[in-house]
Amino acid sequence: MKSTYSGKLIKRSYSDKIFDIVNTMIMIMLLFIFAWPLWFVLIASFSDPNQVWLGNVVLWPKGITLDSYKALWEYKSIWTGYANTIFYTVVGTVFNLIITVCAAYPLSRKDFLPRKFFQWMFMFTMYFGGGLIPTYLVVSDLGLVNTRWAMIIPCAISVYNMLVVRNYFMNSIPPSLQEAATLDGANSVQYLIKIVLPLSKPVMAVIALYYAVGHWNDFYTALVYLYDEKLLPLQTFLRDMLMSSKMSLNNLSGMDAETIARKMQISQTLKYSAIIVSTVPVLCIYPFIQKYFVKGVMIGAVKG
Repeated sequence: MKSTYSGKLIKRSYSDKIFDIVNTMIMIMLLFIFAWPLWFVLIASFSDPNQVWLGNVVLWPKGITLDSYKALWEYKSIWTGYANTIFYTVVGTVFNLIITVCAAYPLSRKDFLPRKFFQWMFMFTMYFGGGLIPTYLVVSDLGLVNTRWAMIIPCAISVYNMLVVRNYFMNSIPPSLQEAATLDGANSVQYLIKIVLPLSKPVMAVIALYYAVGHWNDFYTALVYLYDEKLLPLQTFLRDMLMSSKMSLNNLSGMDAETIARKMQISQTLKYSAIIVSTVPVLCIYPFIQKYFVKGVMIGAVKG
């Protein structure tokens, strides 16, 4: 095998070929390790609950059926959680981006004299925190407990994400643009909104994905601050479903043994169908920002 470099053909050595073979085998093995659980969840959600119960579903679905999805559709709390999660994800991500930009932009300006002090203050919170009880007391004193804002305001900013955005502003936005904007009469806010943000689409798309996935998967915050079932996110209901089979095993009195066994089997595949339903939105979002992903992270995190 030969490769081209600067217009010349370079013959690959025997050790290079061995490395490529071993590397390919390792990548295939890792792909199987990571992909098979996801594939199993997908095929199990469409398979006959009895086949899943007996352990016959391994690589391909058996006895394709939609019974678990029908049972999931009848579980009204799931859809309440779905609506809550969409609200927390959309509103929370927008709020996160606003706060992150408002913190990152001043810290990227060299003419902002106390920027080093505030930068160290932000970084201090990455390594040291007050703990759960003091945080809960603060949230409680602010009147946020058992409100929708308890899922948004306490996690308003990620310092790591803020530093990534700050580095992007510092290293990817030419200072000459600011000088030109100032000569044209633009103030700092106009320069940020009309010039900096339109040029920062890659890093903003990546950070938005980070925040959105964090909100979508968050169940711990709800466990701490929420107790009203109407406010709970989807992941909390999913967690309860995965930890117990109470959803499908309620009201079993008066049923014959065959019906009870069928419900127990459906409760197993119901968990898989709930996982699929909860992950589809995030999987649908990723392809639209994939082109920004590597560029945004590398420019924002490596430079500086």
